[in-house]
Amino acid sequence: MTQPLSHAPGILIEAEDFDDFGGWVLDSQFETVMGSPYLMAHGLGRPVADATTSISAPEAGSYHLWVRSKDWVPHHHPGRFLLSINNRSVAKEFGASGQDWAWEYGGSFDLPSGSLGLSLIDLTGFNGRCDAIYFGRDRTPPPDGNTPAARAWRKRLRGLPHEPVDAGTFDVVVTGGGISGCAAALACARLGLTVALIHDRPVLGGNASTEIGLMPRGTQGKLLQELSERDEDGDLRALELLCAEPTAQVFLEQRIISAEKQDNTVAAVVAVAARGGVERRFAGRMFIDASGVALFGQLAGAATMFGRESRAEFGEPYAPENADRMHHGNTLFFRTQMASEPVSFPDVPWAQEVAGDYANLSGQLVEPGLENGDGPSAGSNPPTPEFRFGRGADPFPATHFWEYGQWLDPYTSGEEVRDYLMRALFGTFANVKQLDPETYANLEFAWMAFVAAQGEFARYRGDYVLIEQNVRNQSTFTDGIIANDGSFCIHCAWEPGEGKYDFRLKDWIFDQRDKQPYAIPFRCLYSANIENLMFAGKHISVSHVAGSATKLMGNGAQHGVAVAAAAALCCKLDKTPRALLESEFDELRRLVGELTACDHDMTSHPPQRHYNPVPG
Repeated sequence: MTQPLSHAPGILIEAEDFDDFGGWVLDSQFETVMGSPYLMAHGLGRPVADATTSISAPEAGSYHLWVRSKDWVPHHHPGRFLLSINNRSVAKEFGASGQDWAWEYGGSFDLPSGSLGLSLIDLTGFNGRCDAIYFGRDRTPPPDGNTPAARAWRKRLRGLPHEPVDAGTFDVVVTGGGISGCAAALACARLGLTVALIHDRPVLGGNASTEIGLMPRGTQGKLLQELSERDEDGDLRALELLCAEPTAQVFLEQRIISAEKQDNTVAAVVAVAARGGVERRFAGRMFIDASGVALFGQLAGAATMFGRESRAEFGEPYAPENADRMHHGNTLFFRTQMASEPVSFPDVPWAQEVAGDYANLSGQLVEPGLENGDGPSAGSNPPTPEFRFGRGADPFPATHFWEYGQWLDPYTSGEEVRDYLMRALFGTFANVKQLDPETYANLEFAWMAFVAAQGEFARYRGDYVLIEQNVRNQSTFTDGIIANDGSFCIHCAWEPGEGKYDFRLKDWIFDQRDKQPYAIPFRCLYSANIENLMFAGKHISVSHVAGSATKLMGNGAQHGVAVAAAAALCCKLDKTPRALLESEFDELRRLVGELTACDHDMTSHPPQRHYNPVPG
């Protein structure tokens, strides 16, 4: 279908708007930093099928070609690709400029008027990237980056409205479609609230989705059990369940880009679609952030915390002596297999620069919901990972030993972290094949995620901050609202420049304490300074150490149920979450109990629940 993208002074073609992606994948994870979704040739070392589209040139004449791409490993250029116009390739390889995201000049061309066919031709299978193509009438380069001028220029050339489209007004707007967000949205809908669930990926589930594949551990509440059932393809039932609710609407591939405030209250959020670029405005009475990254903290000025608190701040035994900005990093999951015949793999010195001599591919995702799988190893590397949990415990191939980014800014360095982990995996894979070519002649990648399992970002500050001692001692709270399970699961990174394999964990504290559940105060689930904002998931109001236990997805589902019940009462009574503590908390606890099928009193020690002790 011809794209109506022609507006003076040139023609802009966004890669995400191609008619057929071929073997390329849409990557919109880093739009807030680099400015746009893009197509990526994620072929695991084998060139992917062409992405194709057609455009309409407004008039015949001479045009100057610009392609926005990224050379993701400068000096090696593994992600090279070509552009063809009407089946004739441009005499330039893109993705080999030595630059980060930038417009590359492709030369001048005489274009006829009418329909033109474009193709992106992958040359390597190693993650070439194309953001956009521009035909200009002069050689002035297009505006670059994620600046207001660049965004306005793209809108104008795409013919998009200047103001966001009205997406409606809802009782509750939930941002983030991971397990905690799905639980919050489903509980809201079952309580009769109109709810919009806005998620920036094409599938629901977050770290449990088919894009990543973790098992949702932690408290196994009944909503979690419903949401986390998988079909034959491994996809969760979450979307099916939400679509069955008449008052729920799910908006996939929509990224929140701004928030509107009135005094200390959020009035609306604006999201942009990954495909098409249309912006939509979602108004609401209550807002629940289940993004896991404290999104409203970034957009609306909510109070947050980041990194590790010092031991003196809360007296936590596991806290470091001095506060710092270290946080849990990201992990990239993968799977290998043995083919029926030998499989070649290109030389990847650019990947082995990161991997070094590491040659152990254990820690695989066996299938969605089943991780910690073994894998091939070669040379002098041990057949199992380097650590064991507790004296006498057997070592096992934990997925999260592959982790990076603990000292980088998680908001601005996501693409760098993901790319570094890909290089570590490609390099390790090459090492295994090269060190033992006879055994592993048939070894190939079956799958590698290009969406990393996200670690730790900022955490919200509520009216109370849960700390290590509260978890360890099962503290009693008058506003205890739900139970959480889980061990202290602290990932310890190498200091910058310290480790031989810095894409692996230095150490891992896995303290199962007494395995008893512990209470989460309601004060940890609403913002200290935004009156109609609540949150669920790993970014609730907890210290870094306490968050290592509360972060589990099953726990986040319980947070989601609790804030959904609170949202229902806030809407019914026209109260803020904080005001519910004064006169409505018994009703809130009763409502949460109905949703979770729990009738225990959270003001005392909560009863023990099932917890799978495998780390992750």
